[in-house]
Amino acid sequence: MDSHVDWAAQARQFQQGVGQQWSQALQAFQQGATGFPALRFEPAKLMELQQAYVREASDLWNEGLGERKSGDKRFASDAWSRNPVAAFSAAVYLLNARTLLGLAEAADTDAKTKARLRFAVEQWMAASAPSNFMALNAEAQQKALETKGESIARGVQNLLADLQVGRVSMTDESAFEVGQNVASTEGAVVFENDLFQLIEYKPLTRQVYERPFLVVPPCINKFYILDLQPENSLIRYLVEQGHRTFVVSWRNPDASMEDKTWDDYVEDAAIRAISVVQDISGAKQINALGFCVGGTILGTALAVLAARKEKPVASATFLTAMLDFSDTGVLDVFVDEASVKMREMMMGTKGLLKGQELASTFSFLRPNDLVWNYVVGNYLKGESPPPFDLLYWNSDATNLPGPMYTWYLRNTYLENNLVKPGKLTVCGEKVDLSNVDIPVFFYGSREDHIVPVQAAYLSVKHLPGKKRFVMGASGHIAGVINPPAKNKRSYWTNDKLPENFDAWVAGAKEHAGSWWPDWASWLKPQAGKQIPAPKTYGRAGKYKAIEPAPGRYVKAKA
Repeated sequence: MDSHVDWAAQARQFQQGVGQQWSQALQAFQQGATGFPALRFEPAKLMELQQAYVREASDLWNEGLGERKSGDKRFASDAWSRNPVAAFSAAVYLLNARTLLGLAEAADTDAKTKARLRFAVEQWMAASAPSNFMALNAEAQQKALETKGESIARGVQNLLADLQVGRVSMTDESAFEVGQNVASTEGAVVFENDLFQLIEYKPLTRQVYERPFLVVPPCINKFYILDLQPENSLIRYLVEQGHRTFVVSWRNPDASMEDKTWDDYVEDAAIRAISVVQDISGAKQINALGFCVGGTILGTALAVLAARKEKPVASATFLTAMLDFSDTGVLDVFVDEASVKMREMMMGTKGLLKGQELASTFSFLRPNDLVWNYVVGNYLKGESPPPFDLLYWNSDATNLPGPMYTWYLRNTYLENNLVKPGKLTVCGEKVDLSNVDIPVFFYGSREDHIVPVQAAYLSVKHLPGKKRFVMGASGHIAGVINPPAKNKRSYWTNDKLPENFDAWVAGAKEHAGSWWPDWASWLKPQAGKQIPAPKTYGRAGKYKAIEPAPGRYVKAKA
């Protein structure tokens, strides 16, 4: 270190600069520079944040450009810690990120504005990370030197390839083919209409339960998330347990479906599928499962059937699904009266919501993991993402009919009308969930960012029948797709169902492994007696096998 340099003066100058930067950032927040209304802050909170920022910034300066480790996985490699400039830039970035998020939390405003402010700051900070830029990413620079520039050339090739498909690649999509190594459980399409194909799966047991099982997956995605590989297929698990299993495979909407409504999805899909399964099997009642939006559709269908004094479903399972939308988590930042009205003007009577728009929205809910991680890997490092069945499914987007989508936005996320008895008329019937008096099983994932577990729990109180709620570890998909053979994660049970979710958690017991066996035990007494397994698909003379599973609807690209 040069003994002639006045480091104390340099530190004072640095602190002054930091204070000036702080004032500019605060002014931007107060003036609504990010598109928000003018904000106010409690002076004490501001003083605490400013003092913490100046203190940490001074510490960074006094440490100089020495080697430092970061707990953030974006900057965890040795290439970052060995490069003083890169390590310093990462440390300054993380300090700024903490401070901006602190400012968002300190804003004196309503909860929705605060959530939107927090979301905007998180997106901004995720996009501006030094790891996203070749000039600042020490790891990418090191790789470029080691490969003598080949990684940069591969990165450009990856970028050009992704520009052609219009999205960032998350996996090697050439490694998978629907019907070959994903969605490969043996079965046949036994019915189809404009909205869906109904798949019946080949029994794997000599006897099956007399009540068949119908799965209603989300129409926002394709059904084969429940049938990725034999070892993690929920559909195959059902078949192995002795359930005669049917699955709705939604059609990927095109221009011919741009006027389809929520009523169509309830009447001509969910209710029609229930009726066809009854007709094929000869069973008076069936059991059914709704996953995510499929659960909302199924719940609506059951309420419509109850209004008609019909009870074709003996029990229902809801996986990471919402009937009560009073707490929608981070997705609430996208929904208000103005945004819903805009959607209604654009596609309320006719049109399509493109699948890629939906996929991008969900990816940016976790921008570091599902967006910028692949930008860095694919383009800056020139890496090809490895084959991963779940991410292949995640990239296989589906469209939605505009009228159906806008009805869903307004009546669930915006107004929460589904839980208001008699508020909605669907398929000509007043909807009242309190009339759906059947045993129900609810599952929520503890780290779910799409259907928060407390939101999944809220729906319990709206159905009057005998109920069970189970919470699993992990997120929206990984929590659900957790086969027993893997012996991974945990799940929690509590036979009591208090009004408050926190009270449920306080009394819950943790169990190691998958929640599937718990659900199978609950489902067994709902399934009726055992009968010989059918030897053919469909029903002779009425429902013939149209084509092998998984059918052509699921193969259509958005």
